Amino acid sequence: MSIPADLKYTQTHEWAKREADGTVAVGITHHAQEMLGDMVFVEVPAVGRKLAAGEECAVVESVKSASDVYAPIAGEVVAVNADVEGSPEQINQDAYGAWMFKLKPDNAADLDGLLDAAGYQAVVDSEAH
Repeated sequence: MSIPADLKYTQTHEWAKREADGTVAVGITHHAQEMLGDMVFVEVPAVGRKLAAGEECAVVESVKSASDVYAPIAGEVVAVNADVEGSPEQINQDAYGAWMFKLKPDNAADLDGLLDAAGYQAVVDSEAH
C-alpha cells in the first residue's frame, strides 16, 4: 500500500496536501477506501463553511457502510470537488488524486502537527493487529 510522503495524515484516515496557493486539499486515504469498498455516494461540506479541527464535515458511503470524514485542521471550505460527488468511484481508483474539499487554513502551521507517512503507516499497522 502506498502512502505518499508529500502528504500529511490523521488518525481517522484523512490526508491533507498543502497546495501552491496556500489552501489545503483533503481526501480519504487509500487504506480508508480499501476498508470501505466500492464508493457509491460522497457528501462534501458547503463552500464557506468554517470547520474546527476534527469536526465531522463530509460523508463517504460505500456498498458496505457510511463513514464520516473529519477536518484535519481548522479552516474555511473554499472549494469542493464536484467530480467526486458525481463519480464517487474516483476515490477507489485514486484515493490520493480524488480530493474532496479544500480549506483555507486558519493557521497553516497546524498542518505540521499531523502525521507524516511513517506515522500514518504505524496507525495502519496497529489496526491490522
